[in-house]
Amino acid sequence: MSLALFIARRIYRESDGGKQVSRPAVLIAMAGIAIGLAVMIVSVAVVIGFKSQVRGKVIGFGSHIQITNLDAASSYETHPIVVGDSMMRSLASYPEVSHVQRFSTKPGMIKTDDAFQGMVLKGVGPEFDPRFIKQYLLEGEVPTFSDSVSTNQVLISKALATKMKLKLGDKIYTYYIQDNIRARRLTIVGIYQTNFAEYDKLFLLTDLHLVNRLNGWKPDQVTGVELQIHHYDRLYEVSDDIAAHTDTRQDRYGGTYYVRNIEQLNPQIFAWLGLLDLNVWVILFLMIGVAGFTMISGLLIIIIERTNMIGVLKALGATNFTIRKTFLWLAVFLIGKGMVIGDIIGVAFCVLQSTFGLFKLDPTTYYVDTVPVSFNIGLFLLINAGTLAASLLMLIGPSFLITKIHPAQSIRYE
Repeated sequence: MSLALFIARRIYRESDGGKQVSRPAVLIAMAGIAIGLAVMIVSVAVVIGFKSQVRGKVIGFGSHIQITNLDAASSYETHPIVVGDSMMRSLASYPEVSHVQRFSTKPGMIKTDDAFQGMVLKGVGPEFDPRFIKQYLLEGEVPTFSDSVSTNQVLISKALATKMKLKLGDKIYTYYIQDNIRARRLTIVGIYQTNFAEYDKLFLLTDLHLVNRLNGWKPDQVTGVELQIHHYDRLYEVSDDIAAHTDTRQDRYGGTYYVRNIEQLNPQIFAWLGLLDLNVWVILFLMIGVAGFTMISGLLIIIIERTNMIGVLKALGATNFTIRKTFLWLAVFLIGKGMVIGDIIGVAFCVLQSTFGLFKLDPTTYYVDTVPVSFNIGLFLLINAGTLAASLLMLIGPSFLITKIHPAQSIRYE
């Protein structure tokens, strides 16, 4: 064991490195480290959890990648593209693609005796992945959707059901305007609630065959194809690869294929989520700055209080570098204790919030009803390492105060 580390451990064991005068400063410094680290952990956990939930809901409604008609890229009143079995197999063969499903949309209106509401009827086929919608299903069930017959069954959101005063099992009349007004009576077999207002107030889920009949399309024509991928961090790479083989190609009816990923489909939402990263960086820098400066004040007070000891060490032959290392090692012990306390506070908050949902949010504004948290051990360890490194770097400058202490004067210092 080096001399610097040995002395630092002895000082630390004396009431955590502080005497009567410096102990309050040491406690304040450790509290600053603990509070700063706890705030950083909670901030990162909340932002990651929030981004994950919002992104998951957007992807749940629209998948990672969509292939649609170029002529109808920004409208629910779409022009169709041909999607046959060979194209479905070709898309599914991409290594990063985990699921492929067709969909069709038709704008319309729900009308009851008391109210009416615009909506988009979204049709899906038997290959539809129901895991997302089942996660938010409040009542009823998700039926087996068909591309060959119409069951006239529909899933509706809680927001629409409440506004239109509808309940499970009710029959609703929907109207669609094309060359003339067409009506369809549908039966509500399930009610879901994702708290994502932009979609909850818009989409009704039904059979692909029904929507295609309303659009007057051929059996192999659909609005588009939705693709899910294994790894979100490869979103652009996969979408660009698919686009290179698909974009600008035309089907036999003249429809042009157009590939876009979920971030290109919803730029406003993902730009907003991107701004949250900036907020996190601001919080991290502020908290590390606060923790570092409180530690600087604590270390300076300890050095001043230990002036006599520093003079004795110098008289015995210890170099400035050795003594500086001693106090930096002492800072490591104090910072480490503060970090342990901060980790306990931060992780405990995350566990309690994840388990009991103590802090609520307005879902109409934030898309979630409780503050979400996400556990990422790698990021937590990185925050700890960054806090320790930044705090020590900030302490290197103040440690030069030791070089200004002269043995002859400091030994008499009280």
